[in-house]
Amino acid sequence: MTEPADSTVIVDDREFSVAARSQWRTIIRRFLRHRPAMISLFVLTTITLFVFIFPIFWEWPFTKRDKTSLSSSPSWDHPFGTDELGKDGLGRVMRGTQRSLEIAAIAAFLITTIGVFLGAIAGYFRGWIDSILMRFTDLVLTLPLLVIVAVVSVGYPGAPWYTIPIILGLVAWTGLARIVRAEFMSLREKEFVEAARAVGARDRRIIFRHILPNLAGPIIVAATLSIAGTIITETALSFLGLGVRAPDVSLGFLIQSGLTAFKTRPWLFWFPSAAIVIICLCVNFVGDGLRDAFDPKQNRIKA
Repeated sequence: MTEPADSTVIVDDREFSVAARSQWRTIIRRFLRHRPAMISLFVLTTITLFVFIFPIFWEWPFTKRDKTSLSSSPSWDHPFGTDELGKDGLGRVMRGTQRSLEIAAIAAFLITTIGVFLGAIAGYFRGWIDSILMRFTDLVLTLPLLVIVAVVSVGYPGAPWYTIPIILGLVAWTGLARIVRAEFMSLREKEFVEAARAVGARDRRIIFRHILPNLAGPIIVAATLSIAGTIITETALSFLGLGVRAPDVSLGFLIQSGLTAFKTRPWLFWFPSAAIVIICLCVNFVGDGLRDAFDPKQNRIKA
């Protein structure tokens, strides 16, 4: 996607310079006019900045205990209440949100990188390369995620938290790879690719400089939506006891631990649950706005 040159229009013997609107500029304008996406992006950015910056100034870190306030309901001193050990609910939710966002970001990066690379190679070269990569993709599709995480958790009980997003990233890229492969198989036959080959462009340059930029829309949307999917998956794993472990916390871990005390201390369950719902809704709305902005047939949002 290159920036088009400005054009000159002559009207009544007078010249007017007309700046051509680039494709990226049109996409940005469409996205900025998507109100739900902009509101969601603002909320998501605010939450992210809050959970990473505010703990520096908060007097109750997620591991600190207030022995004078055990299992207390939300109050001015503890807005999200405390648990049975006196640990501050707000501090734990902020820490859990940090960890969940970090897991989602790492997993989304791996999913996008692996899926785009393998899909691009398979779709462009086709033949035996495509056959091998697609059979490998089918093999990965058959791997049960819960079993893999369970084996790692049992075999390596002291595994660090980033083991989870690495496993998710190494398993969940198959859908994106298939999308990229299909798009590459279509675009490799286009005239601009034939022209690049005619002037002697190498395969690597054609893939990364000519074809891949035209798939920025689907890739960005898929990467964005994979964040919400990863957060939900991590929540499910932590709920089953296969995710982040104490003394560290994640939103899924907090929900799992809060569920056991739901009847007596419901705030331990509702606040992390609300955080997950808000984050996933915001990410999905942002992804919806990106999909509409990149869709050339989209008429709902005027450019």
